[in-house]
Amino acid sequence: MTAVLRVVPMTLRTARRPQRLLERAYIYNRRMWIIIVSGFFEPLFYLLSIRVGINELVGDIVVDGRVVEYASFVAPALMASSAMNGAVYDSTMNVFHKLKYAKLYDAMLATPLGPGDVALGEIGWALVRGLLYAVAFLVVLVGMGLTNSWWVLLSIPACTLIGLAFASCGMAATTYMRGWADLELLTLVQMPLFLFSATFYPASTYGSVGRVLLQFSPLYHGVTLVRAANEGVWSWSIVGHVAFLVAMSVAGLLIAARRLERLLIS
Repeated sequence: MTAVLRVVPMTLRTARRPQRLLERAYIYNRRMWIIIVSGFFEPLFYLLSIRVGINELVGDIVVDGRVVEYASFVAPALMASSAMNGAVYDSTMNVFHKLKYAKLYDAMLATPLGPGDVALGEIGWALVRGLLYAVAFLVVLVGMGLTNSWWVLLSIPACTLIGLAFASCGMAATTYMRGWADLELLTLVQMPLFLFSATFYPASTYGSVGRVLLQFSPLYHGVTLVRAANEGVWSWSIVGHVAFLVAMSVAGLLIAARRLERLLIS
């Protein structure tokens, strides 16, 4: 227990009011809902284009010995991508503006809030945004008949873990950014993740080297979890995917908390 406490920064151990950040975010964004939902449409348009046109061209595909409609194969991956988008947008661009330009967090430190509250609160709100995207996407999948099992309800906890992992690491990365130009690096990372995380093609098509590289993609682990939920097919490999995202979440949170403490107090 003592070893664990040494790893956890003091700023997180003393955090008592991160819910105030969630409350502020809700009040600020409730009249700007169009901005909140904007990131949801990109994967939705991909899904609609695949459902209407590409699905007919590709037809059914074989995944792990099972015949799956192409649209049903891609849909869970786009749901995972939607959760990633929501978490990344809020934990990077929004946090960067508040940290570097609005100086909002400096003002918060004049209240009983501390850096730990800021880290937990902002990551929590980014997680909420990603979860909203995922729930909305699930409704779309049900409406389009692209769900294959009642186990698909577990895709919501899976997307929660995806959102937490990307929100934590997104905020940690934001603390190292020096200007708006650095945010372009997000596209450099996010787009390859979206395209090459077994999103549109089965992992078996990547070859031996590609399948090894896939293991380093956090979105791939999230996509696999959501696909397993949609198909209702589980294996022990799921534990490894969950462990990867949990480790990513913890690492991101610890780094974000330490960096915020250094930037806001030191």
